[in-house]
Amino acid sequence: MTSRIVVIPTRRAHSNHAEVARSIGVDIIAGRYAEGTRLPGDAEMIAMFGVSRPVLRESVKTLVAKGLLTTKARVGTVVRERAAWNMFDADVLAWHLDAGIDKRFLNDLAEIRLAVEPRAAALAAKQRSEEDLAELRRSMERMRFEASDSVCFADADLALHVAVARASGNLFMRSIGHVIEAALRASFLLSAPVEPEDRDTVLLWHQRIVDAIAAGDAEAASEAMVFVIHNGMHRHEGTVIEAASAEALPPADSGD
Repeated sequence: MTSRIVVIPTRRAHSNHAEVARSIGVDIIAGRYAEGTRLPGDAEMIAMFGVSRPVLRESVKTLVAKGLLTTKARVGTVVRERAAWNMFDADVLAWHLDAGIDKRFLNDLAEIRLAVEPRAAALAAKQRSEEDLAELRRSMERMRFEASDSVCFADADLALHVAVARASGNLFMRSIGHVIEAALRASFLLSAPVEPEDRDTVLLWHQRIVDAIAAGDAEAASEAMVFVIHNGMHRHEGTVIEAASAEALPPADSGD
């Protein structure tokens, strides 16, 4: 995958100030308002959006709270540097999908997943309940049933990863999983294993995660999760990891 932008439309806001905040937020993330740029004055923005001054100010307050804007006396409203943006805010993530996600976004997402999900899988192997296992197996069966390039396949993949986070028993990991759901779903759609051999690899290694968690093997669950994330990263690049590169991992069971 190159650095091209891929737009994943999200649902629109339900109130005037939320919709104005979304529109400005998307413009900031897309670079139409660069870092350090001062936004147009209130009168211009009010005319632009056709809203009242209180609605505009509430929208700006929302963006300030999310780290995208700052207000300065005698200067005005200024776009903050990207490092200040709250990337764990559900709206900010959704606005990235509206603005268009690129290689940088996908790599950053994969890196935070590598920091969290292998540990979640290891904890799940120790903490999981029978209900957790049932959900993991249901998600696995859905992945096997759905076409690889379908939204339903991506949703089943997402459900499995969220189920792993839930099975970990760690509230922070569960929260992170829910916060980044939209971004994960977009990532899974973009890295759909359309070739038969890619699909086989994806299903095999997701099954290894489930089997390791069922067996209580924390190390195998963690290592299988690492492989799954790296494999997704390589599909974003247009290549797939060869299964032979992870021969050190334990073999997958033939079924649930």
